[in-house]
Amino acid sequence: MKFKLPALHHQILIGLVLGAIAGSIFAVKENTLEIIFEKEGKSNTAVISDWKNFSVISEPEKVEVFQSNEQQKIIAVTNKLLKSKTSFEIKISEYFDDNQTAVKDAVFKSVTVVKKEKTVISSIKWIGDIFIRLLNLVAIPLVLSSLVVGAASLGDIRKFARIGSKTIVYYVLTTAVAVTIGILLADIIQPGHRIDPETKEKLLSSYSEDIQSRFSSNVEFDIINVIVEMVPKNPFAALSGSEMLQIVFFAVFLGMIITLVPKEKSAPVLAFFDGLSDIMIKMVEVIMIIAPLGVFALIASTVSDFGFSILQTLIWYIITVLLGLSIQVFGTYALVIRFLTKIKVIQFFRAIREAHTISFSTSSSAATLPVTMECCQKNLGISKSITSFVLPLGATINMDGTALYQGVATLFIAQVFGLDLNMGQQLTVIFMATVASIGTAPVPGVGIIMLIIILKSVGIPETGIALILGVDRIIDMCRTVSNITGDAVAAAFIATTENEIHEENIETVNSK
Repeated sequence: MKFKLPALHHQILIGLVLGAIAGSIFAVKENTLEIIFEKEGKSNTAVISDWKNFSVISEPEKVEVFQSNEQQKIIAVTNKLLKSKTSFEIKISEYFDDNQTAVKDAVFKSVTVVKKEKTVISSIKWIGDIFIRLLNLVAIPLVLSSLVVGAASLGDIRKFARIGSKTIVYYVLTTAVAVTIGILLADIIQPGHRIDPETKEKLLSSYSEDIQSRFSSNVEFDIINVIVEMVPKNPFAALSGSEMLQIVFFAVFLGMIITLVPKEKSAPVLAFFDGLSDIMIKMVEVIMIIAPLGVFALIASTVSDFGFSILQTLIWYIITVLLGLSIQVFGTYALVIRFLTKIKVIQFFRAIREAHTISFSTSSSAATLPVTMECCQKNLGISKSITSFVLPLGATINMDGTALYQGVATLFIAQVFGLDLNMGQQLTVIFMATVASIGTAPVPGVGIIMLIIILKSVGIPETGIALILGVDRIIDMCRTVSNITGDAVAAAFIATTENEIHEENIETVNSK
């Protein structure tokens, strides 16, 4: 009997599950640290665990003492001292070394690094990193070529204006709905009032240094400035710098102008971008061969480093965000598919399952874009002209999941600090989260950066971001799934209104 490999989406799902299991088995120990220090001109490494007292002495009169459950706080404090090039030494009492031998006291001088201990999973993380880099390699040229072809294939300015306006209005409305759902749930569940003061202080102290490094410069948001910055001074600089909004503007503008040039002159240019788009899609198919292995490495390293202990302390915050995302995906989007498209809900979700698994593991709408486009074209029968325009635009400006999370996070932080936001302030949060999502880059972790803009708009302390930073990675994975689902729903909706869905493709995917 000939053995047959499971379908690719099943392989990816298996990789995801096995990665979570492997990450749990080889989890980073929370009471273990690796100290690298210089001694007699040589670099030495000491692994310590289960210490009684861990003292960081930066000045004779400045001694900070930590217990064995304060790993993250120790790393934050020592990193701050190392970055500022402040001389310090570490004194540890009653600990176990890497051979599990009890040691009474030890002093480490000329310390260069203090970090978590490496695990088996740490040695395979590079596989996942390469997988993400390969997808990002394709993303920029695909966005450029697809949008040029998409804008040009719309035919005339009137059709472009019609489809473009419908797409943008749809994206803004669904983003506003997402933020509203998040805020309503945060008002009902009150996750910030369920966190105890001790946990609050621990989280703030553990991640305060990380917050300072992320926000070393002031982050301001000005809608006029965003509009001005959308226009690139140099399109090649925009491409090399991955400035997505500028790339979108240039590509759409170029595609529009191509339609105004005589066909004998514009045809070779359009053929070039069309060919480039097809080549990028084919490149994605090749890259996806290693997707199961890449997903395994990414999920395993995330679970190994992240652990599950912090889930217990922020469980109500996590539940609120995940419940909101579920309502958006299986409520808002399902209703749009059911009543405003020609596609059945079950068919839709079955068609984009590969995009879901890739978005969950990479936390990047841009990296997932090639897979989303392939799923929409091949499995949903959406025309290339619609997917080439709607999906790259959505990957840049449509961040429903991110906006919802920002709404929940804002109210959560306000509740922890005992700040009650009135109706006007909550409406401000809805507006700012909706507008800020347009300027959010489609890459991992950037949502946390934009959150500071919203916090500033309603007078909430920015340091409160430290409360949620520990679980941001897992939340980022989930909200990216919502983001790319919203893009695919938009493509299905716009294609239905333009009668550009090939229904035979839907039947094919439904029979798989």
